[in-house]
Amino acid sequence: MQPVLKFLGDKFAWIILIACLAFIYAEGGVDVLVQDWRFAVELAIDGVLTGLMYSLIAVGFVLIYKSTDAINFAQGEFVMIAAIVVAGCLDWIGLPLWLSILVGFGFMVVFGMTLERFVLRPMIGMNIVSIIMATIGLAFFLRGAGPLIFGAAPSTINLPIPDSPIHYGLLYLTPIKLAGAIVSVLFLCAFGYFFLKTRKGVAMRAVADSHQVSMAMGINVERYFAVAWVTAGIVALLGGLAWGNMIGVDTQLALVGLKVFPVVILGGLDSIIGVVVGGIIVGVVEALTSGFIDPYVGGGMKDFAPYVLMVIMLMIRPYGIFGRRLIERI
Repeated sequence: MQPVLKFLGDKFAWIILIACLAFIYAEGGVDVLVQDWRFAVELAIDGVLTGLMYSLIAVGFVLIYKSTDAINFAQGEFVMIAAIVVAGCLDWIGLPLWLSILVGFGFMVVFGMTLERFVLRPMIGMNIVSIIMATIGLAFFLRGAGPLIFGAAPSTINLPIPDSPIHYGLLYLTPIKLAGAIVSVLFLCAFGYFFLKTRKGVAMRAVADSHQVSMAMGINVERYFAVAWVTAGIVALLGGLAWGNMIGVDTQLALVGLKVFPVVILGGLDSIIGVVVGGIIVGVVEALTSGFIDPYVGGGMKDFAPYVLMVIMLMIRPYGIFGRRLIERI
């Protein structure tokens, strides 16, 4: 029965892909893409920058998965609450930007440690589904508590980055996206080195494989839980600063977490390189879809296309492009 389901799944995925290509061709998208190559290059470059910003937030998913073997469905709410704290310090208290970011940093560190200590530490050794359900409940709690405490009025985070695009040859680069992409690359390289080359990174990967075995080997599981959640909070702060400057700060900022979900599915939940590749794929697909398909269908395909890719990937390669293929004996 399983080979039959796999065969049907693969065939269905190819049918969806062929149908999408046929639709683009029927609407003239391919012809336009070939003729207006300069516009396509500009869209692709913009998509790469946006994708790298997605990848930075996606690192939060990878960190939690590598340490707890669970998916943090509250990562988008982490981004929202971090941006709300910084915007609140700017607008209500009147703090300078650098001090507001420092307060946001301290808040996310304390928040991550508190969350790990009182919510997740008691769940060590429990079923992974229990931890996942806890993150879903946390997401709903933060989405309601954030506006209740800090206010629901939309705000923004004005970073000292110019708004005028950078013109370089045939390219027009958005400064905030370029800055966000550079920061993303730096932190992604740092996280990759941490997991692959340091003892603490190897210990964190061991914790993800088995909590009980790690404790038996003398690894302080609680400490690495705390490190993972604090780091996820810091990553959320960086993402909140960039996206809060681009689209504003309100409860809708939490939806960035949902847009990042296809990134981690495409790249692989346990791969730093995977989230980079997945983020670039999602960013480029979004950009090209908005430029060449949305005008023919009235809009909306930009937000829909990444999830189509995610469904196709789940059918063909459910562990992602760079994810580990786990085989369990039952």
